Amino acid sequence: MGAIAQRGDGDPDLRTIARRLEREGKLVRALDFGFLTRSDATSPQSVGIWGALKGSILTMLVTLVLAFPVGVLAALYLEEYAPRNRWTDLIEISINNLAAVPSIIFGLLGLAVFLGLFPNYRSAPLIGGMTLALMTMPVIVISGRNAIKGVPPSVRDAALAVGASPVQVVFHHVLPLALPGILTGTIIGMARALGETAPLLMIGMRAFVATPPGDLTSPSSVLPVQIFLWSDEIDRGFVERTSAAIVVLLAFLLLMNGLAIYLRNRFEKRW
Repeated sequence: MGAIAQRGDGDPDLRTIARRLEREGKLVRALDFGFLTRSDATSPQSVGIWGALKGSILTMLVTLVLAFPVGVLAALYLEEYAPRNRWTDLIEISINNLAAVPSIIFGLLGLAVFLGLFPNYRSAPLIGGMTLALMTMPVIVISGRNAIKGVPPSVRDAALAVGASPVQVVFHHVLPLALPGILTGTIIGMARALGETAPLLMIGMRAFVATPPGDLTSPSSVLPVQIFLWSDEIDRGFVERTSAAIVVLLAFLLLMNGLAIYLRNRFEKRW
């Protein structure tokens, strides 16, 4: 029996299984699920991304609430109501140029205007969202105009023929049909804003914040800025934390782009 047990312990398959179980055990012990629920700290063993993640969520909420309705209404006005003259041509050129402006310029604008108006809200999600809304709005306007152009004129003519007013034609027929394309452009613009760092650094969202923000006016950081700050730390323990935060940010970006693709394929109308 002792010989059989000795042969069993020395079996290559059993050794392979034992090594694999040992590696899996080490992997489970290495995974720190508290990383998702803690905030920033001075020690790499105590840091987490919840504070920065909550700041990103609040900032994106402000960006969406400000940029989406204004961008959609601007697209409707330019495409359905605005007269064709040199002023509307100038507005269209300006919007196209704003979509290509470097993001740090919007950060300088937020620093000069929004922090000038609200100096006590430095590094708050409210100021960050207002700054990113300026950057995202041209993308929403351009995508909205393209989606509205894609609605066939026959839809407008049919609605007018059955007695709908021009306002009813736009808001009851044109806008619902163009909404999938508008939402796709909005999500792509929001995904771009989620990964921005430069404009938020300009308005002071690089401060050390040890507690998650309580509301839109509380000091906060965001996930891209948190990654930037950790990558500049001297302690080598922040390297793996930076890598984990990058994975979380990439997961959110992939989720938002996947949602945009789903909405486009699910609700897109082919004429």
